[in-house]
Amino acid sequence: MTYMDPLFSIITVTYNAGNTIARTINSVASQSCTLYEHLIMDGASTDGTLRITQELEHDKLRVISAPDHGIYDAMNKGISEARGDYLIFLNAGDKFHSTDTLQLIADAILKNDYPGIVYGQTDIVDDHGNYIGPRHLQAPEELTLKSFRNGMVVCHQAFVVLRRIADFYNLKYKYAADYEWCIICLQHSRSNVYLNVTIIDYLNEGETTRHMRKSLTERFLIMCTYFGVLPTIWRHIGFAFRYLARRRSASNIQ
Repeated sequence: MTYMDPLFSIITVTYNAGNTIARTINSVASQSCTLYEHLIMDGASTDGTLRITQELEHDKLRVISAPDHGIYDAMNKGISEARGDYLIFLNAGDKFHSTDTLQLIADAILKNDYPGIVYGQTDIVDDHGNYIGPRHLQAPEELTLKSFRNGMVVCHQAFVVLRRIADFYNLKYKYAADYEWCIICLQHSRSNVYLNVTIIDYLNEGETTRHMRKSLTERFLIMCTYFGVLPTIWRHIGFAFRYLARRRSASNIQ
């Protein structure tokens, strides 16, 4: 089948990512669907990142290297540079789950008349790309704005957004701006399409993981803004009980 647009803009933000960037570039380059551009938004790396991108250069890869003010500033620069109909943010070390993942997303877009959001499941991998397990929060079959009252129910990388409904990231937040961004995208989306497959292999150790407490604090404030203070407090009490139950369960297994 011949596809017109969508053309995907796959945006990868890097800074000194020499150990992981090749995995991501090769994953994108191996896709059977070629209707994409791959933007590497590099924050003026000082390791071997740029050398590796040059070695793996191809006609769909664009590398832009300049100092930035953090990951979300770099993502905003990526949005400004993007020419595609849909945005996919794929961090260094992350990769598409299979070589036909982009094709599956393209099929869903055409079948559903260009929805605002296409999303799917995520697996967690280690530094070597080896499978660890499924993401703790599973993407729901029906996604609405209210779904995000329960947290980041869809991994940012598995959240494919129509570019014309996507706002820029709020630089007020250093660690959870992607959570608010997904909420705003959902506010503007006329339809959301679920793919019942794993579409992203997510590198376990990211900025949010390294700064978990700060990330959770920002996410709490965002929840209060969009879903109300009291409902958010009550919901977090429930989160705490579920977390303790998981810890007890894990201890019993060990």
